[in-house]
Amino acid sequence: MDRKKMILKLMAEPKYVAMKEKELAVLLQVKKEDRGELRAILDELTEEKKISISKRGKYSLYREEKVIGVYRQTMQGFGFVEVEEEREDFFIPQGMALNAMHGDRVEIKELRKSHGRRREAEVINVVERALNTIVGTYERSRNHYGFVVPDNARLDQDIFIPVERSKGAMDGHKVLVEILDYGSPGKSPEGKVIEILGHITDPGVDILSVIKGYNIEVEFPEKVLNQVEKTADEISERDLKGREDLRELKLFTIDGEDSKDLDDAVSILREGENYLLGVHIADVSAYVKEGSALDKEALKRGTSVYLVDRVVPMLPRRLSNGICSLNENEDRLALSCLMTIDKKGNVIDHRIVETVIRSKKRMTYTAVNAILEDEDKAIMEEYGDFCDDLKLMGELAAILRAKRKKRGSIDFDLDEAKIILDEKGHAIDVKAYERNTATRLIEEFMLIANETVAEHFYWLKTPFVYRIHEDPESEKMRKLASFIGNFGYGIRIKGDEIHPKELQKLLVKCEGKPEENLISRLTLRAMQRAKYSTECLGHFGLSCDFYCHFTSPIRRYPDLLIHRIIKESLHQKLNEKRLGHYEKILPDICKSTSRSERTADEAEREVDKLKKAEYMQDKIGEVYEGVISGLTNWGIYVELDNTVEGLVHISKLEGHYTYNEDSYELIDFEKGKKYTLGQKVKIRVNSVDMTLRSVDFLME
Repeated sequence: MDRKKMILKLMAEPKYVAMKEKELAVLLQVKKEDRGELRAILDELTEEKKISISKRGKYSLYREEKVIGVYRQTMQGFGFVEVEEEREDFFIPQGMALNAMHGDRVEIKELRKSHGRRREAEVINVVERALNTIVGTYERSRNHYGFVVPDNARLDQDIFIPVERSKGAMDGHKVLVEILDYGSPGKSPEGKVIEILGHITDPGVDILSVIKGYNIEVEFPEKVLNQVEKTADEISERDLKGREDLRELKLFTIDGEDSKDLDDAVSILREGENYLLGVHIADVSAYVKEGSALDKEALKRGTSVYLVDRVVPMLPRRLSNGICSLNENEDRLALSCLMTIDKKGNVIDHRIVETVIRSKKRMTYTAVNAILEDEDKAIMEEYGDFCDDLKLMGELAAILRAKRKKRGSIDFDLDEAKIILDEKGHAIDVKAYERNTATRLIEEFMLIANETVAEHFYWLKTPFVYRIHEDPESEKMRKLASFIGNFGYGIRIKGDEIHPKELQKLLVKCEGKPEENLISRLTLRAMQRAKYSTECLGHFGLSCDFYCHFTSPIRRYPDLLIHRIIKESLHQKLNEKRLGHYEKILPDICKSTSRSERTADEAEREVDKLKKAEYMQDKIGEVYEGVISGLTNWGIYVELDNTVEGLVHISKLEGHYTYNEDSYELIDFEKGKKYTLGQKVKIRVNSVDMTLRSVDFLME
């Protein structure tokens, strides 16, 4: 029988379940030397739309059905649609997006014409709008009507504002606009001004515009604040019922100098050759009850948002900075994960218990790092006998880190930006923020607690919220392998799979080299995005089978939800009704909190871009050394040591350059000159566009 027909017949069987190439090869008894032929057949059948392949690389019969996904527009006018369960995004050429805007859920139709190997499609219907409001700058015309130029550069059409709907806005006002008509090809969207945020030059209006643009709620509803007002400022004897009293245990918090919501504390003891590590997390669920106004608002927000000059909290500050914060020398309710860890870093015993605790010291990363790294005598004197605990913690953290490294866990030591503002909110300095021994110590303890809790509940087989990080797509890994070959590095890909240890080894090899930051970023981009799921699918980046978010219920809703499940389990209240309840609500909560996290990340990046551009405004004409961080058909992206990234537009380069996607090079074939990723270059700051939040460079 023809092999194509055999495969189609197999997939048509009622009992057939979607399989990966390797599983099909075993089932069809394909010899190793014939695997390439099998792959070619599968590729042909996929191209012919007789079979389809999911994001996880599993094959099944092609079924004509509605294809719905999220539209992501680029600043260049074209876009992509992300479809769940699809391995790659659909490319939407310019002019084929109907009137879809960035973030909309859309229905698409695949086009027969293909651009290379990339699948192209057109938007045929907008299923759900992501935005009903946008933020932008009002521009008044001579005819009295106006337009609002969106701040979001991905929204490439101005919004028409009739004069009677302008709310008296003047030129240069930042405004919040409600969209009344999304327009159509040849017709602008139309809206009305619902709030004037201030003039573009007013202090704080820039960041407020980003907050409003991402629909991030700053103020809490009155109903929520009224509920919080009724919350006690201190715990009572009644609160202690059934809790393990750990108030005499020497535990403490370690956080940044500016932190006010202290949701985790740690403790350590030595027992023979073993370590008794306690990770104590604020019991926020004791104050945020399921179904309350406060709970609904927390779910709606999903996460706290950390911007350069402020935090937009998930919970009102009276809770997050008050009764839920593990403040020094104050009794607090907690959920504690108490672990016995052997000298090899294995958790040989653990308990998860409701406790009452009292933090003995409010420590900072800076001070702890000075003790562990520099043995600073003045600080060691101030911290007294806590120093012994810190040294024991440092010892355990090193063991846990070595164990993670051995199994292949990947650490991305990427430079993050620390942006310094003056009293008016203007950026006066931008520098790379580096993690230190103290931050890594807390990271290790939070990681091991999260793993322990996740594994505990996996084996209980109760509905749960896991933090998952799926295996990267093989095509992206092959592209990465091709690129790093230019630097003399390599990664081993077996079939369609790669072990995280391969990426870990790559990052270790390039450590301290000029290309380290670039390779780290490209490796990160080639991987999937972590998300929340009811399925325990493991965490590729951490190279572990079980992982969840348990340690930050003040600022992440999934952690708060996990605490509720833990407490119901401890009190044996997870009866059939409650299990059914969680099975029903958890999938949607996983999706909504994953979306909230993505929105927060985008808003945080947008504010960083804004403030970096602002900082560079008075640096025009100055010369810097940087590294080429990106190459495109429209130019060269260069990243400076302080993490600021700018574009050298292709029109500003001497010569005729073409981008070679296969070799990641911009080449002038006439003169033979080329630019490659990771190459060190000198640039001059040419201009700054605050509307686009972009910086333009010139090559020196």
